[in-house]
Amino acid sequence: MKTHYVLVDFENVQPKNVGLLTGGPFKFKVFVGANQAKVPLEMARALQAFGPDAEYVQIDGNGSNALDFHITYYLGRLSAENPGVTFHVISKDSGFDPLIKHLMSKGVVCSRVKSIADIPLIAVPGSKSIPVGVEAVIENLTKRKAAKPRTLRTLRSTIKALFGGELAEEGLDGLIEELNIRGAIKVSNGKVHYELPT
Repeated sequence: MKTHYVLVDFENVQPKNVGLLTGGPFKFKVFVGANQAKVPLEMARALQAFGPDAEYVQIDGNGSNALDFHITYYLGRLSAENPGVTFHVISKDSGFDPLIKHLMSKGVVCSRVKSIADIPLIAVPGSKSIPVGVEAVIENLTKRKAAKPRTLRTLRSTIKALFGGELAEEGLDGLIEELNIRGAIKVSNGKVHYELPT
């Protein structure tokens, strides 16, 4: 599977649920401002699981859009050095959109999203979309043992809660479909039967 870079505008968004991407083909660059001295422990622990595939980039100096220019530099450099890589910019700043549109026109797969949960599906050119959080869902369901959701409706609400309530219906549908394809679940008349790893 191709690498996906997640570039986080930490001045703008402090993403939750980073751990949902563990085990996937992700590399993180978290851009922090010159005056940002603290990162929440929960996020630091989640990023630690990525080992050398996660790094903090603290910018020098202040100024309007200073951090945005750093992200822009890395987007350009990484896309030139790694053809075929997919990029996700985590930011609420729509100022990135014209750049992303330009990159897409040049064949660079790139998107701007407001949270980890907003990228529930990764579009892999030439293949089917793959839900990024499916491994985390399987791990969560396995840990539940006998307390797993028994109906499709309850399973959907359980998965949505796992993503902090931020998962779009399209992403939820994709995750359920992927669980079916992998044989982790079988749904019959609204009832869910599990074939999870032990």
